[in-house]
Amino acid sequence: MQKLTKEERERVADSAHNIQAATASLSQVDPQKIPKVEEIEECLESADKTLRGVLTSQPVKSRGGA
Repeated sequence: MQKLTKEERERVADSAHNIQAATASLSQVDPQKIPKVEEIEECLESADKTLRGVLTSQPVKSRGGA
């Protein structure tokens, strides 16, 4: 897997924060009013874990680096 640039790391981090915000928002809605809410929550959790894993497993690379 190629290393992320600083800008890419920022985008991935922003995406992870957005996923966490969506998860928090959904937790405030009556689950009976959202079809398949458990599947949605599992998907969001999986995406968050994957993105955070990418951030913790890769050092920062400069834009012009190899």
